[in-house]
Amino acid sequence: MAGYLKDLYPKSKILFLGKAYTGPVIKCDKFVDEFVDYTELLKLSYQEQITFLQQKNIDAIVHVFPNKQVAKLSKQAGIKTRIGTTNRIFHWFTCNNLVKLSRKKSDLHEAQLNLVLLKPLGLKEVQTLPQVIAHTSLKPTISLSEKFEFLFDFEKFNLILHPKSNGNGVEWGLCNYKKLADALPADKFKIFISGSDKEKELLTPWIKTLPSHVVDITGTMTLDEFIAFIYRADGLLASGTGPLHVAAAVGIRALGLFPSLRPIHPGRWAPLGKKAEYLESGNGDLENISVEMVAAKINNWK
Repeated sequence: MAGYLKDLYPKSKILFLGKAYTGPVIKCDKFVDEFVDYTELLKLSYQEQITFLQQKNIDAIVHVFPNKQVAKLSKQAGIKTRIGTTNRIFHWFTCNNLVKLSRKKSDLHEAQLNLVLLKPLGLKEVQTLPQVIAHTSLKPTISLSEKFEFLFDFEKFNLILHPKSNGNGVEWGLCNYKKLADALPADKFKIFISGSDKEKELLTPWIKTLPSHVVDITGTMTLDEFIAFIYRADGLLASGTGPLHVAAAVGIRALGLFPSLRPIHPGRWAPLGKKAEYLESGNGDLENISVEMVAAKINNWK
């Protein structure tokens, strides 16, 4: 969306209002000029929040993620153009540009659905996925430190396996990831297991059962560092979770594993990137995606 706004309004300044944990990702986007931390904004009094937005001289706000408080606040701050969907009753009282948008039954990708909200600002038609990819650009905001750079073996294919999804997606199962690690030859692959701080405790006993060419990086990095690490890797495998989309957006090989289940199917959530791919199960879980299928895809990367 930010990329298309820069096309429509080349001299525009784009602010992204989001919760603190999204900041490291958003700051990697060259089309976003400023990240506004909603977590910090909420610490101010209501009048101070209004004043803060007024001082930003905002001409338009697009409510991509409907939030009643933000919608009310943007109206109180006097933002001239306020865009929201017709699906939220509170938008009828707080927005002056309503867009009819039904995500649940749509066949469009999430990124395309978001672009529909730009029609009041001049976007004529929903763009194709290759066009969307061309408007996507993430690059790390920091350089990877030597202690993490040292982990890579640039004589091999450096592959990140991200087995968990923090409860946000259908998972492939640790037994499948183990079989895959066993199947990928140590002379061709350097494998890393990634995961959050919370997932580390769960994954540590399992990681000890993996072959010697597998390195545990769970819970060792900040999000800024992990983005930089993904950028330096050659590929990443995961179900439909954040690191998969980051990998796709920074331009490395990215393979997503998805069920054929609305609304979490790949038609809606496939990773978008020039080197991004996905496998779809054909049913509501990932059991039909075999280790052999995944290994064949990854071996072709090499």
